[in-house]
Amino acid sequence: MIRRQFRRGGLRTAAVFAATAVLAGVVVGAGANTAAADDPIIAKKTLLADPKSPDGSNIEKATYRDNRSIRLYVHSTAMNNTFPVDVQRPADASTPRPTLYLLNGAGGGQDDASWQKKTDIVNGFLGDKNVNVVQPIGGKWSYYTDWKQDDPVLGRNKWKTFFTEELPPLINGALGTNGVNAIAGLSTSGTSVLNLAITKPGLYKSAAAYSGCAQTSDPAGQEAVKLTVNTWGGGDVRNMYGDDKDPMWAANDPYVHADKLRGTSLYISSGNGLPGQWDGMDGPYTLPGPYGLANQLVIGGVIESATNYCSHNMQTKLNSLGIPATYNFRSTGTHSWGYWHDDFINSWPVLAHGLGI
Repeated sequence: MIRRQFRRGGLRTAAVFAATAVLAGVVVGAGANTAAADDPIIAKKTLLADPKSPDGSNIEKATYRDNRSIRLYVHSTAMNNTFPVDVQRPADASTPRPTLYLLNGAGGGQDDASWQKKTDIVNGFLGDKNVNVVQPIGGKWSYYTDWKQDDPVLGRNKWKTFFTEELPPLINGALGTNGVNAIAGLSTSGTSVLNLAITKPGLYKSAAAYSGCAQTSDPAGQEAVKLTVNTWGGGDVRNMYGDDKDPMWAANDPYVHADKLRGTSLYISSGNGLPGQWDGMDGPYTLPGPYGLANQLVIGGVIESATNYCSHNMQTKLNSLGIPATYNFRSTGTHSWGYWHDDFINSWPVLAHGLGI
């Protein structure tokens, strides 16, 4: 149930919070990807154009995976690297349609924890929607931000540039979109989608953040980011934002810059960490076996409690600024895929409003 509320709570142990990207459910069967109506790109297996972004980024090649899906290989000038970008075309592509950028969690879609592998949202729920669904693959443990410098383990990360300057003009030109965008993400990407909407106001008309934490520059937020990037990703956050007092931390904190979300249609959700309907043994979204269930209940419960704290604080900040948003603070639920599946469906009216559909 979607409702507005506020509950006071403390941020739990940051070490467990940083396990965000490890939790995932089992694969859910996806429906058949039926052919998009009157789609010249699919019919001719040819993109509408060969565009370049202002910095020279370009699409190196495209492969046509089925009668709705394309994989683009996008070269980023900022990162001097090429990344796969999965696209599902609109149900009816006979006229220009808007674009939904759908981000995965801390693993960047390079692991099994992705929308396509863990839910039926893309082929199922979005299968009859008139929207281009764009899912970049890459950027694990990066928070999809621009890093201060290259990292020996995680390499060069300039994802803020990628999502705000490089990729959108390539998608618009190659696919013939109408230029209207929305963005949604879970867990660490629940932070990223807000930050990206703030970076370039108006680029993303709506943003949905599921189980994310917008506070990243206060001491607790810094510890969460450090443990996610350092402990789980093997990188070094000093290459990301510098030492604890570096102004880059505050410059990339959505909570600090929440005023720049004015005019964006917003959806923010989280559970409270208590077991819910998707936390039973052998459930469709439960980690397998007794150990998997215990992991989901204990670690997933603490992580979700922490994101719940962050999300309520963001609600308070947005309310103080007079910025409206839709909140879904569930009375149960761990940090796991069943709830993100449901949250996406609940958020669709907000995303669709921004997309103009």
